[in-house]
Amino acid sequence: MNDLIIETKKLTKIYGKQKSVFELSLHVRRGRIYGLLGRNGAGKTTTMKMLLGLTKPTSGKIRIFGEAFPDSEKKVLPMVGSLIEAPGFYPNLTGTENLRIFAELRRIRDPKAIQKALELVGLPYRDKKLYSQYSLGMKQRLSIALAVMHDPELLILDEPINGLDPIGIAEIRSFIRELCDVQGKTVLISSHILSEIALLADDIGIIDHGVLLEEESLKELEEKNRKYVRFVLSDAKRASGLLYQNFGTEYFQIEDPHSLRLLDTSLPVECINRCFVENGIEIRDVHMCEDTLEDYFKKVTGGVGIA
Repeated sequence: MNDLIIETKKLTKIYGKQKSVFELSLHVRRGRIYGLLGRNGAGKTTTMKMLLGLTKPTSGKIRIFGEAFPDSEKKVLPMVGSLIEAPGFYPNLTGTENLRIFAELRRIRDPKAIQKALELVGLPYRDKKLYSQYSLGMKQRLSIALAVMHDPELLILDEPINGLDPIGIAEIRSFIRELCDVQGKTVLISSHILSEIALLADDIGIIDHGVLLEEESLKELEEKNRKYVRFVLSDAKRASGLLYQNFGTEYFQIEDPHSLRLLDTSLPVECINRCFVENGIEIRDVHMCEDTLEDYFKKVTGGVGIA
């Protein structure tokens, strides 16, 4: 069975002279949460609209559940739930009444579908509170209930935590994590809030000006941004050989001819310094570093970090 639920190849959308998305190649794996991270205007929403057939790509290919899209949209879309923009809920109706209208429009036959969807997102069934009286967090929960009401295998959620207070963000984050871990859903979620994506996602794609700059698991990104000792010296390549020969470690990275990262911070730095000096290597600087995901985002995008 193909492990990829969503796969795109060089997906591109051009409006006039503006490249909204350019040669994007995404790989969303089954049963995982994929966080598409980028500033506002980076191309996240346009990408999701193309995955849902709401916007036609200029070029490139899309496969969802292994099927070419949009050729197979009648087969694929019933297995997808989405939240791209705020649904047109009626303010003078309750949450249950609103979902009932959508259930009829979508011809959902399960009589308990509405109740199960509301229970899943932690909203009461047949509550008397009108939609106009809902908090922002409740409105987001109802929107997600609408997205999961037909029990889809894949969820595509565009900025579902945008505008929520810290408590609302934590509730939505916990709920989305449960959808993946307990319900077995695959989730593609976009956000400009790096700290939240880091707490939620299994895999992360960093998009900037329509271009996918990085695509890795969260674990791999964290490995790149853990503590390390940075040596600035006269010969990084020779120093790396001494680390291997004398200290038995391969956990180092040569940044350039004069810079080396030692990832194994358990090794005695003073002994390493002595070894380098005794072997004729001039040491110009040694210090402990710890990059954050925020630092990494700044580095790969070449700009100011995001929230």
